[in-house]
Amino acid sequence: QVQLVESGGGLVQAGGSLRLSCAASGLTFSSYAMGWFRQAPGKEREFVAAIMRSGGRTYYADPVKGRFTISRDNAKSTVDLQMNSLKPEDTAVYYCAADRDSRNVVTGSSYDYWGQGTQVTVSS
Repeated sequence: QVQLVESGGGLVQAGGSLRLSCAASGLTFSSYAMGWFRQAPGKEREFVAAIMRSGGRTYYADPVKGRFTISRDNAKSTVDLQMNSLKPEDTAVYYCAADRDSRNVVTGSSYDYWGQGTQVTVSS
């Protein structure tokens, strides 16, 4: 079965950095666009970043542009999210997701598979 397993979350001070990683198995990784979403307590899940199948195109939500970088390694079936200059408002559970159609990568409902999430907490 398909599994997406996130790692790398934790507690960091504002201004610090974290690198999240998502390891995929059970699917042809290079056939999927990959995305990161997040959900803060009491808020709806929101799009963070996405990367197309070959890694040639990336998309970012406005609040993270210039601070976060998404990348993928199709040989290893992994997708990473480098997060710099973290702010308290970045605190959330971060989810990795895989989208086979790759037509609307900023929309959560387009994704076929989801990981369990990893907690990121940014202290002020």
